[in-house]
Amino acid sequence: MIRIQEILDKVVATNKNANLELIQKAYVFAATAHAGQVRLSGEPYLSHPLAVADTLAGMGFDEPTIAAGLLHDTVEDTSVTIDDIAENFGDECADIVDGVTKISRIPFDNKEEAQAENIRKMILAMSHDMRVIMVKLADRLHNMSTLDFQKAYKQKRIAQETMDIYAPLANRLGLYVLMRRLEDMSFKYLRPDVYNLIDHWLDAHQVVEKRIIEKVVAMLKDFLAGAGIEGEVYGRIKHKYSIYKKMQAESLTLDEMHDIMAFRVIVKELKDCYTALGLVHQQWKPVHGRFKDYISMPKANGYQSLHTTVIGPDGERIEVQIRTEEMHRQAEHGIAAHWLYKEHGRINSKDLAQFSWLNEIFERQREEADSKEFMHALKMDLFQDEVYVYTPAGDVKELPEGATPLDFAFHVHTKVGQHCAGAKVNGRLVPLGRVLKNGDTVEIITDPARNPNRDWLKFVKTAKARNRIQHYLRTEERQRAVQLGREMLEKEGRKVSLNTAKAAKEGQLAIVAQDMNFDSVDELYAGLGYAHVTPRKVLNRLYAVLHPEGAKEPGKEAEGQEAVQEQPKTKLPAGGVSISGVDGVLMRFAQCCNPVPGDPIVGYISRGAGITVHRADCPNVPNMEPERLISVHWEGTEQEEEKPYNAGIFVICRNVSGTMAAVAQVMADAKININTLSVKPLVDGRSTMHLVVEVKNTTELYELIESIRKLPAVLEVVRDDENADNTGAAS
Repeated sequence: MIRIQEILDKVVATNKNANLELIQKAYVFAATAHAGQVRLSGEPYLSHPLAVADTLAGMGFDEPTIAAGLLHDTVEDTSVTIDDIAENFGDECADIVDGVTKISRIPFDNKEEAQAENIRKMILAMSHDMRVIMVKLADRLHNMSTLDFQKAYKQKRIAQETMDIYAPLANRLGLYVLMRRLEDMSFKYLRPDVYNLIDHWLDAHQVVEKRIIEKVVAMLKDFLAGAGIEGEVYGRIKHKYSIYKKMQAESLTLDEMHDIMAFRVIVKELKDCYTALGLVHQQWKPVHGRFKDYISMPKANGYQSLHTTVIGPDGERIEVQIRTEEMHRQAEHGIAAHWLYKEHGRINSKDLAQFSWLNEIFERQREEADSKEFMHALKMDLFQDEVYVYTPAGDVKELPEGATPLDFAFHVHTKVGQHCAGAKVNGRLVPLGRVLKNGDTVEIITDPARNPNRDWLKFVKTAKARNRIQHYLRTEERQRAVQLGREMLEKEGRKVSLNTAKAAKEGQLAIVAQDMNFDSVDELYAGLGYAHVTPRKVLNRLYAVLHPEGAKEPGKEAEGQEAVQEQPKTKLPAGGVSISGVDGVLMRFAQCCNPVPGDPIVGYISRGAGITVHRADCPNVPNMEPERLISVHWEGTEQEEEKPYNAGIFVICRNVSGTMAAVAQVMADAKININTLSVKPLVDGRSTMHLVVEVKNTTELYELIESIRKLPAVLEVVRDDENADNTGAAS
């Protein structure tokens, strides 16, 4: 068990004026609170907070943070309260302990939701004080080191959570030492077979690797000395999980692995970095495409270094990293390095401009109500590698690998993304879905009349862009539903001499909305637009409000007024579409947008081909000749025989067994026929599905989409008109 004196020694090493009394007092307090408690390993419980505090002290954190590390479990596992912590150790320490405690104190219905909401709470606590996440990461590090004492199923669950969230978060915060340890410990439990294979292989080759490392280190030192550069050189074998990832990415066996050694050159001055790089390239042949300059273009977490891979003295590929002492401190401890130079020790996300991605996460967690949606977006932020592109003004922007000009537009500003009409990359017009490469210069063309559409969701890669597009579509869809619902109710009201617009103005419709459990009249209109309620039902309720004496018999006349009557069924014209003032005209549905009953529509007079019916929001409509556009509408909702319409659905899901069967079962339960189905696996463990199904209207289509969206393996579902073919539905 770690001794308190070891922790105090580490604190003094970075801050000779540290308040050691606060840490010693926290130690005594924690020892008293946890007296008699033991861990699964059989050790006294106090060994855990001591280990957490030791990690924080080694990273150079301030005294309140280290004290919070000692006290972080007292509120959750003993009778101690936050007020007790504040009274004895001050509000600053109490706030950190409170933030860590809140992460694990929320009851949930299922494990998936629990994990999602816990991470969400962690991010919320993090936004208040960054030190909360540091204590949590140190806590997870020690728990991982004692995972042998947990049951097998818990080992895998905790290791997977660590690999999915905590290790990537440590990476994004620049805590590389912590990240490597978390990854290797998680790897040990998630793939014990491969972990042991790599471990034994490294043991068998350690003599040879050690000899090569010593030789290269000596040569690098000679290069520096010969050029009069003062610096230090270190060599190491890459960590096990890093080796495994390279094997997977390049389909290599262990015996085919060559560049598993990494060397670090640490110099005093910035200019010496580039001089040392020149010396390395002069002596050894560089590998094409394996040089990265993170000094001129730092990573989002502030990491700076020169990386190059060369063919070493024995023909082995070796990686050399070159950086200054200050860059090295940042590289090893990331965000924690900033505490070493703060006068008062306190720092939060607002102080760190280079962690702009964190501000986006904080903003998103406030906007996104669904915890699982937030988790999906968070993983997109944490896992992606970076690509660096330029604005026309020469500013560098960091985006995830695979990002597009549309992601760039939303990264610049939400309004730029929403009104993005086109993009130029390196001076040439390109599609919005083109994948950006390092060094590209991107210029966005905007148009105030252009707005997001669902097709954009198919190729955007950043969580920010996806979140903003979905928010717009939800808002726009609701506005359309409100407008459609209002028009439907007014039209049906005119048939039975009920002025619904007047009823809305005078408040009678508000009474109906409240009676039908809608929050407002607009919510009632939206319910009509989404087909959650019928105009006939609303009008019957409205009639009852206007004529309470006749409410008992809403289907009959009362005092000379015509009650709301069910209209006789009428057979729709071909295709179920009516043209204002025109009968018997040949009509067909446009295959570019595939309208389905319930969609707002518009007609276009085609030369020699009658009327082509488009969705009102079809991207082709703005480019059509205005004088050839005519008003069309769906003629009611009842037919003698309901004709099915083809509609496309695009699904992004995790590539797990049984997903296709689950989707098919949803179709079967809804009694909906699948015309075509194609599945394409992606390299990142996901798959895409393109379906063409037969539906009767938009209500049925969107209810189906919602049912698919609820499946555990499904990540995103959108309407996909490009893959639908309405042959047979057109007339």
